[in-house]
Amino acid sequence: MPRVLIVDDAAFMRMMLKDILVKNGYEVIGEAPNGLKAVEMYKQEKPDVVTMDITMPEMDGIQAVKEIRAFDPNAKIIMCSAMGQQAMVMEAIKSGAKDFIVKPFQPERVLEALKKVLG
Repeated sequence: MPRVLIVDDAAFMRMMLKDILVKNGYEVIGEAPNGLKAVEMYKQEKPDVVTMDITMPEMDGIQAVKEIRAFDPNAKIIMCSAMGQQAMVMEAIKSGAKDFIVKPFQPERVLEALKKVLG
């Protein structure tokens, strides 16, 4: 069962993603409200995959991707973005994110991204 870390500053977004993941056989091993906490939790838990929001307080998703990838070059990270954040998504991909999903989340797309990234 793949282990997932969900990172988003909005609790309801984390809850929606967690619901999709748990119903489809993924184990959510943690939730972080910002990039700072995400980096800390990644180092402790070493999840199989991370879903990472872009715009968050304290440390944004792009900086968190860079820090997680510096710690673990093989980290599998999927960015979560609102419509109209293409430039930020491209920067995140350049920083090492593997894929992205757009809010509001569509379960099929979330699962497709996870399958693709987990290989």
